[in-house]
Amino acid sequence: MSKLEQLKNYIKSLKKVTIAFSGGVDSTFLLKVASEVLGKDVVAITIETPYVPKWEIKESIELAKSFGCTHKIIKLDKIQEEVKFNLSNRCYLCKKQMFEKILNFANELDIEYVLDGTNIDDTNDYRPGIKALEELKVKSPLKELCITKKEIRNYSKKLGLRTFDKPSYSCLLTRLESEIEVTENKLRRIEEAELILHNYGFKAVRVRNHGDLARIEVEKELLDNILDKNLLKEISEKIKGVGYKFVSLDMDGYTMGNFNKIEVNTNE
Repeated sequence: MSKLEQLKNYIKSLKKVTIAFSGGVDSTFLLKVASEVLGKDVVAITIETPYVPKWEIKESIELAKSFGCTHKIIKLDKIQEEVKFNLSNRCYLCKKQMFEKILNFANELDIEYVLDGTNIDDTNDYRPGIKALEELKVKSPLKELCITKKEIRNYSKKLGLRTFDKPSYSCLLTRLESEIEVTENKLRRIEEAELILHNYGFKAVRVRNHGDLARIEVEKELLDNILDKNLLKEISEKIKGVGYKFVSLDMDGYTMGNFNKIEVNTNE
């Protein structure tokens, strides 16, 4: 039996579920399969926070609508105290808070199970949020069935999902150094700077925030593309236009969890 069939049987056995839905590769695949198996007995829930780019929320709405499933947006308009200073455990604290809200909402709908898109490869990375999911007894079927990111992308392509080759994204807090005060201005500045890069065709990007300096990371295979001096000047001017004084390019390219490896405090 294929892992896809195992996943369908797993979801079918739960009868009714809510799914934490970000619109990323993993949660989109999970929601698609659940929608096919359970129909109206699946509810997608997206948490809208200042740490998530607006374009991602918009995309999650479009995707959920295309699957014909019920989709609920839970808004957290303000930066929460748990993440205000971007402490090293903020992912755990943030995940716990968000999933408590999802669990409460599921309980109001009389739905016992909450699922998320954590896959087996995520256990090989620094993901303190997984601990919060385990404590709250959130089910992660992709992880439990040992489904890898590569397999999810392959299945997504077969299912006709446009997210099959979507780059991995993470919340905007990962662009800030640890123990730096989080402000909406910093988050919006990062979001706008990354959107500028997206519009130039660079999708897997990060704009790391170092005070007045924006450090750009793009896919390693696209470094040659961005090194055109005219393009660099144009991008630099636009990123300065959203509030940065200086713009630099990381010559190592995009590296997942880059700030996990840097233990530096920046006084702003």
